[in-house]
Amino acid sequence: MAGHSKWANIQHRKGKQDKLRSKMFSKLSKEITVAAKMGEPDPDKNPRLRLAVKAAKSLSMPKDVIDRAIKKSQTGDAADYTEIRYEGYGANGIAIIVEAMTDNLNRTASNVRSYFTKSGGNLGQSGSVSHGFDRVGEISYPVEAGDADTVMMAALDAGADDVESTEDGHWIYCAMEQLNDVSDALEKSLGESSESKLIWKPQVLTEVDLETAQKLMKLIDLLEEDDDVQDVTHNFDIPEDVAAQLDA
Repeated sequence: MAGHSKWANIQHRKGKQDKLRSKMFSKLSKEITVAAKMGEPDPDKNPRLRLAVKAAKSLSMPKDVIDRAIKKSQTGDAADYTEIRYEGYGANGIAIIVEAMTDNLNRTASNVRSYFTKSGGNLGQSGSVSHGFDRVGEISYPVEAGDADTVMMAALDAGADDVESTEDGHWIYCAMEQLNDVSDALEKSLGESSESKLIWKPQVLTEVDLETAQKLMKLIDLLEEDDDVQDVTHNFDIPEDVAAQLDA
């Protein structure tokens, strides 16, 4: 009986992972279609599309799915999406930025507002929290790309502003306008990156306790499960001992 229970848990986890993967593919396909519709359908001539395709490839999205998303932008089948950013506060005033892409602004605004309310937070005005973040380019590399000094030198030579190296990998930051140039230069010295994208980088991180972390994770889960939400960014940090209790 115990074995069956363990198998059920494994199947449940796999089902959840498959669902998350499917949702990520859906969101990336939407970004690819919109990027291709707004500019050239050729990634080499469209920086935004190139980033979207790179993100899709980093998650092993099949080439035919990527091609289909690009083609959709040219056939008139693609819905007209509006890009919108919501800013608000989670539990204990933690700042949260939600980037969405929607064909129904009323539906998305209503959903996002309800997620914040259900999780002990509230939606703020546009600009209410983004002043605490910097809009920058982020290029990530696996730890195998090189030691911290090698990556730092390559990043500075490529025109980057900052590097964070840990035992999990390397994160290189640059001005948002420089993302494509820095990314291309780094590929020549370090090889292909794991990911290259624009992010909201918090200027200060706030450590949270277990109760606050649970509420915040509930909010982020609700937001990320919404088909209209593309990205969620926050400024909280979960200490190791709290993370261990969350995972328990």
